[in-house]
Amino acid sequence: MYCTKCGIELRESDRFCSGCGNRTATFDQPETPPRTLMLDKRNKKIGGVCAGFARYFGMDLVLMRVLWLGIALCTGVGFGVYLAAWIIIPSDHGFEMRDDRVEAAHVPRTI
Repeated sequence: MYCTKCGIELRESDRFCSGCGNRTATFDQPETPPRTLMLDKRNKKIGGVCAGFARYFGMDLVLMRVLWLGIALCTGVGFGVYLAAWIIIPSDHGFEMRDDRVEAAHVPRTI
C-alpha cells in the first residue's frame, strides 16, 4: 500500500503516513453520536438551561453560569433568553443519563 499524497510505501496496518501524516484509506473514523441540546435536570439550579448548554458545548458548568449572569446583568437580554430557552429546549428527564444516587433515593427502605 502506498500513500496517496507523497507515494511512500506503507504497511497494511498503518493508519497514517509516516512521511506526510496523511490518513490512509483503510483508516475508519469512529462515528460520534450527534449532540443534542437538552436541559440538564441533574445539575440544574433553576431550570437546567446553563447545565444543558455547558454539556452541549463541553464547557465547565460554573463558567457557563458566570457567562449567562454576565450577559443578563450587562445587556438585560440574558433573562429573556434564559426564560425562552427554558420553555423551548426539551428536558433530558427520563433519558439514558441516570444517576444511581437519585434512583437509590427513591427506593423505599424496609426495616
